[in-house]
Amino acid sequence: MPLQAISHCFASGSKKPCKAVEHDRFAILQQKFSTPQEITGACISCHNHRHTEVMQSNHWNWEREEYIQARGIVSIGKKNAVNNFCIGAMGNEQSCAKCHIGLGMTADGFSFTDAKNIDCLVCHDNTETYAKGQEMGGAPDPALDLGNIARHVGRPQRANCGVCHFYGGGGNNVKHGDLEQALFEPQRDVDVHMGIDGVNMVCVDCHTTEKHNIAGKLYSLSSMNRNRAMCEQCHTATPHDDDVLNEHTLKVACQTCHIPVYAKVNATKTHWDWAQAGKLRDGKPYEEDDKDGNHTYLSIKGRFEWGKNLEPEYVWFNGTASHYLLGDTYSDTTRPIVLNTLHGSYDDDEAKIIPVKVHRAIQPADPVNRTLIMPKLYADVEGEGGFWKDFDWKRSSEIGMKAAGLPFSGQVAFVKTEMYWPVNHMVSAKGATVQCTECHTRKDGRLASLTDFYMPGRDYSGPVETGGAALLLLTVFGVVAHGSLRAFVAVRRRKGGAR
Repeated sequence: MPLQAISHCFASGSKKPCKAVEHDRFAILQQKFSTPQEITGACISCHNHRHTEVMQSNHWNWEREEYIQARGIVSIGKKNAVNNFCIGAMGNEQSCAKCHIGLGMTADGFSFTDAKNIDCLVCHDNTETYAKGQEMGGAPDPALDLGNIARHVGRPQRANCGVCHFYGGGGNNVKHGDLEQALFEPQRDVDVHMGIDGVNMVCVDCHTTEKHNIAGKLYSLSSMNRNRAMCEQCHTATPHDDDVLNEHTLKVACQTCHIPVYAKVNATKTHWDWAQAGKLRDGKPYEEDDKDGNHTYLSIKGRFEWGKNLEPEYVWFNGTASHYLLGDTYSDTTRPIVLNTLHGSYDDDEAKIIPVKVHRAIQPADPVNRTLIMPKLYADVEGEGGFWKDFDWKRSSEIGMKAAGLPFSGQVAFVKTEMYWPVNHMVSAKGATVQCTECHTRKDGRLASLTDFYMPGRDYSGPVETGGAALLLLTVFGVVAHGSLRAFVAVRRRKGGAR
């Protein structure tokens, strides 16, 4: 590393370097790069051993070891977890790799041990121009000036995280509801933390990182209560001046009151019906959109419903969850299959009430083997069995299940599923939080579905109401009796003094 490139970065009298490094002064980055792998090699030549950290991270491996109740220790991630958006990555890697921090992922395989396949730029580009190509296995758009981007890298900004997390599930705000492109440059009323007219925080201010492991696991794939990003990191467990409000934090998560609505700017997908997919017009796929440009129908994916400025649903959550993994069987089709059951109850000391977006779907299943199907969706050309090209559920299911090493009966049915996405972003300002009467009310309160505890103002309990009325009457009686006694004594004293 040339001394002249870094000497300016040391504060006077201090051995600790400042955070900024002018990468455009490094000789190794002045060359013309023809592939992103060449840039990765240049990065590793200076940032030695960082690649080993990356290759141990969840963002690289697409899985982690977790303990799941009744299942034990398993590896879980995009490789084997089934969702109710695009269903899963297996067999569709060339398309799904657009949101992987690697390069060269195709249906033929991917080397998770080759450090040159690490995509350094997707997280560290500070030009806000880097973008992966569509259905290119994670490779960047070939029109990009890779050399210029490599010379302007630094700490991850909102754009680096958002280019994947804002567009998960196939489009803007499709998946989470609280993560979307409006957060690239939001106003304070959209998110009080990230607002450019406020504190202007970036993702890694809360999602702190050590050795390329980022705090704040995706709850949809998180089975253990560890390595979470918490509001209490900055705000403590008693952030209010009012002690009554502080008492709520024992059982109520900060987000429950401070995120009254989500999908504030753009709508989020609330329902996805795969059973409607495959319809053609004049032999060709088509789409239908609503007035805001949201797809309400796509031949390749089915029919959708959207919502904006949505009030969350609420569940108990202790930080642990169970998941539907490839090959799991289902038994009851009279109720939706929950793909990520969030655990918790009032009696659970670790559980708190949290806000969630529940995404509901109808997706393909094998009615004989009673398993959810992992279909092959993506294909380069027609005839390869990809549903998005051939629109044949039976063939795409057969190929997809074979790739997953799972049996397929040859029959395709459709079942209802649900998936829970905790709402953690789009935090409102102090004056726009959930009001007390929105929960503590007799009818249609926000927490009406949580019935395993007594809530004042919402619930009626004979013993409690009778006891409360009795205490009130006793209090009134005590005050009247005490006042009467004082008046009686005062009169007696005056009479005694008059003698």
